[in-house]
Amino acid sequence: MIDLLVGGGGPAGLATALYAAQAGLEVVVVERRSGDLDKACGEGMMPHTLAHLAHLGVDPKGRALHGISYLGGGRRVDATFRAGTGLGVRRTVLHAAMRDAADDAGVRFVHQDVGPVTQDDSSVRVGNLHARYLAAADGLHSPIRRSLGLEKASPGPRRWGIRRHVQIAPWTDSVEVHWARGAEAYVTPVADDCVGIAILSSTRGGFDSHFAEFPELRERVDGHANGPDRAAGPLRQSARSRTASRVMLVGDAAGYVDALTGEGMGLAFGAARQLVNCVVADRPADYDRQWRRVTRRYRLLTAGLVRAGGVPPVRARIVPAASALPRVFAMAVNQLAY
Repeated sequence: MIDLLVGGGGPAGLATALYAAQAGLEVVVVERRSGDLDKACGEGMMPHTLAHLAHLGVDPKGRALHGISYLGGGRRVDATFRAGTGLGVRRTVLHAAMRDAADDAGVRFVHQDVGPVTQDDSSVRVGNLHARYLAAADGLHSPIRRSLGLEKASPGPRRWGIRRHVQIAPWTDSVEVHWARGAEAYVTPVADDCVGIAILSSTRGGFDSHFAEFPELRERVDGHANGPDRAAGPLRQSARSRTASRVMLVGDAAGYVDALTGEGMGLAFGAARQLVNCVVADRPADYDRQWRRVTRRYRLLTAGLVRAGGVPPVRARIVPAASALPRVFAMAVNQLAY
């Protein structure tokens, strides 16, 4: 019998598999797609995310990030990471590096749909695969979460994200967050000749229609080649619990507030480590509590920012407030970074 099945081969699933392999578990990743997987993603990783990757033996190529900058209404405020750097890296580059590390660690891959999940007191079955536990890492709109009755209505504003790569030399060594009336644009250097621009908005629509809200940014990149757009949403997803007997949810499948603070990858990796600890201890019921503990700060701060951003007079004061209180802004950024 396999120790751990991982349903989903994105970064959250691969991190789970790598932590499991390090713990001496036999692990199999079930993923329908092959090749380097892409997704609409801001592609900026905080220093604590890089610490997980280093522990897992993953070193993707990208551009060093030294902080976060907020821009809006003619103001700019910068916060520098105090103890290390982040990394801007294309999602496909990250996936390839993690997949190579998983291959080196002896993780086995099965390319098929996860399909129906059945379980009893001692095991889980997915098709012809039989395991002690299943980690559901099948994304924002997780079919496994839904099939197990763990889906929960998500109150609050609905937001969507859309990302485009532009072939231009980066002009910043930070993640720039440009605030407009109805959207934010996240500029992340991901290579020496490429930046990613991800737009988050409470209204659906194409990249160009949202980009019109950022005339200075649009003028800077106008005329440069760009890749295809990728979209995702609605971003806010909730789960009743992260555990259903011998199945545990990890990554976006476990619930997601918003991409506003850029912590999604680091939180997924931290939760992956906790999930594997629960498997090793044979205590799956502990996982939901551990997940809540490691994500608490993100959930509170991000939900508060999203609510504030949904009130136009308050939203208009976010960048001025950060500019007037740069030490407070820097402290908040560094609380999220480590």
